[in-house]
Amino acid sequence: MQASPSFSSTAAIASPPESPASTKLHPPPSKFNLQTSNSAFPLKLITSDPEAKWPSHLNPLQKLAASALDIVDHFLINQLNSKFNLPKPLDPAVQLAGNFAPVRECPVQHDLQVVGQLPSALRGVYLRNGANPMLPPAGGHHLFDGDGMIHAVTLGPGNRASYSCRFTRTSRLVQEAALGRALFPKPIGELHGHSGIARLALFYARAAVGLVDGSRGTGVVNAGLVYFDGRLLAMSEDDLPYHVKINGDGDLETIGRFDFSGQMDRPMIAHPKVDPITGELLALSYNVVKKPYLKYYKFGTCGQKSREVSISLPQPTMIHDFAITETSVVVPDHQVVFKLSEMVRGGSPVVHDPNKISRFGVLPRNDPDDSRIQWIHVPGCFCFHLWNAWDELSSRGDKTVVVIGSCMSPPDSIFSDRADPLRSELSEIRLNLTTGESRRRVIAPGMNLEAGQVDKRRLGRKTQYAYLAIAEPWPKCSGMAKVDLESGEVTKMLYGEGRFGGEACFVGAEEGGGDGEGWLMNIVRDEKSEMSELIVVEADSMKQVASVRLPTRVPYGFHGTFVYSQLLRGQRLC
Repeated sequence: MQASPSFSSTAAIASPPESPASTKLHPPPSKFNLQTSNSAFPLKLITSDPEAKWPSHLNPLQKLAASALDIVDHFLINQLNSKFNLPKPLDPAVQLAGNFAPVRECPVQHDLQVVGQLPSALRGVYLRNGANPMLPPAGGHHLFDGDGMIHAVTLGPGNRASYSCRFTRTSRLVQEAALGRALFPKPIGELHGHSGIARLALFYARAAVGLVDGSRGTGVVNAGLVYFDGRLLAMSEDDLPYHVKINGDGDLETIGRFDFSGQMDRPMIAHPKVDPITGELLALSYNVVKKPYLKYYKFGTCGQKSREVSISLPQPTMIHDFAITETSVVVPDHQVVFKLSEMVRGGSPVVHDPNKISRFGVLPRNDPDDSRIQWIHVPGCFCFHLWNAWDELSSRGDKTVVVIGSCMSPPDSIFSDRADPLRSELSEIRLNLTTGESRRRVIAPGMNLEAGQVDKRRLGRKTQYAYLAIAEPWPKCSGMAKVDLESGEVTKMLYGEGRFGGEACFVGAEEGGGDGEGWLMNIVRDEKSEMSELIVVEADSMKQVASVRLPTRVPYGFHGTFVYSQLLRGQRLC
């Protein structure tokens, strides 16, 4: 069994360095070393028991308010929770079982065992984000609720490799670490029914008397990663991105919350797109409380905002991903929506609206407003992820946008306890901009295909292949699949009995190379031998060429990227 590294017995607090005024970074309010006993959680939980202690620097009024709110928390929340039976998607005993359980931070470990030969062209850092709760859940917990932790595997010359993993020091995580208790509501696991309303009220009451600070964001940035304008950005749609520095020795350091030099004041979704030709970054931001419910942003190669477009939606919708073409952005407006009123009725604010017809909006990416957006209905379609899109002319000369995504059913499977098994089918959706009609076909029937990528050097252009995780048995992934998007031919790479991984991360050759020339990278866990390893697979043949044995357990996670060493030479430090 792999051992987790130990940390100091207390959380040491120190003031952060000031950030340059030229770039509006919001650094976490403190730095700290995480510690634990023998618990799997990086920090021991101090409950909301009325006897729990708050910091000594609080004034008498704050101490009185803190004690009163703790009493409300202890008795009211416990009473409300006792009346609510947690479904499987919100049950910590289910969501944090096995290799979904959190791990502690691991400082850089060098000279790892490499089996096989790492490709000489792969020089850089593979990074993978994931949810890793710092504190044990006090209530419900969803897979998406955990604090963001990035795992980094650095590949160097001479077949050498190193590994580290670090929490992204969000404002939320730093405050909870300093106080030793979970005070920020979990957006999915805890915000349901009357207890969710009570948790929100308690959070705002504590913020009002200065016990917590929500003004610097409340997100966990545990989902996406993108390298743009010399910065690694970690994201989830509940906050602005966080800038994480990749140090020369392969360690990771949180620089701070990143608002594009004051140009963005809303959360960014987890999957912005970098155009491989223009170098621009395109992104969406949604708001679940007030209009405009959706905005589209475009930033130039130096991070200068060139577009901020409000997109009219009748109700707030969960939009985890979108797609781009050379000329347009493709916006999904599907059936999973936010209805905060459902909490009053005892339910979850994230609901499936069966009366809503799914649609895609195609907006010219350089337009200054949404007056020319074209909405096309695609009934019965819910895509949590979109892998690519491109412009095309039909055989009749009609302007068409082709969208490649994984269509999930039932649409709210990952949020609700459904009797029907989840299906996630790789599909081609054709949006005819001339006639306003759509067609959808399943490319690879009978397989659950999720968590993947295309060759990012051709993002927004026609691609022949997509590389996806074989999400079976859900939510584990038993292998990777290379899918020919035209013929539907599938080439599988299975990990073997008791071995599971995650997203298929495609890494194209740094210079040149045709569509699909490159490698796939993924962290795989052998649940029998209790070994975690990074595997490198040649994308053309789908054969493994090397693996790196990792020094500690790596939980199953979300999305990753690879940053070449040459790009890191231009890394921005602020």
